[in-house]
Amino acid sequence: MEPVTLTTERLSLRTFTPADIDEAYAACQDPDIQRWTTIPSPYSRADAEGFVLRMVPDGWRDDTEYTFAVRPLAGGPLLAAASLHHPRSGAWEVGFWTAKEHRGRGYMAEVVLGLAGWAFTDLRCTRLEWRAEVGNTGSRAVVEKAGFTVEGTLRGGMLNKGTLRDSWVGALLPSDLALPSYLPYLPAKN
Repeated sequence: MEPVTLTTERLSLRTFTPADIDEAYAACQDPDIQRWTTIPSPYSRADAEGFVLRMVPDGWRDDTEYTFAVRPLAGGPLLAAASLHHPRSGAWEVGFWTAKEHRGRGYMAEVVLGLAGWAFTDLRCTRLEWRAEVGNTGSRAVVEKAGFTVEGTLRGGMLNKGTLRDSWVGALLPSDLALPSYLPYLPAKN
């Protein structure tokens, strides 16, 4: 797939370009981003270059991961990164980080909802999943604000820096956003 640009009320989501390397490198020096995401730690400039110049374009070309740089709609600094990745039986998984100085403004919940709308309408996504290591309360707050249902804890459900860690898992369905699904859904009776 060719990269697309998405917009939300306040934000522009577009693919990373070489001009983003310095800002991605600077944002990923944050110990919280290194702790809670699977990026390398320590995070070098070469890691930022590999991410922007190889990983991002490879994901778009191979239709396996669509990664976006998030900036204010009117232009400005890199606020965050977000991606949809690993299609499984119609389901996609959302992942993200927000630069430290831009947290707490609701940007990421807005991004996640924008990506969800695109995934459900254009990618024929039937279920948008989220996973985060247990304890990553910031990530959990984002998806709960976006309407995800946190479904439980997976023991050893996440590999991060060579160690299996317990992870929370949650999901958003098209019907949660009043959107049609490409497949019928028959919920279990309680």
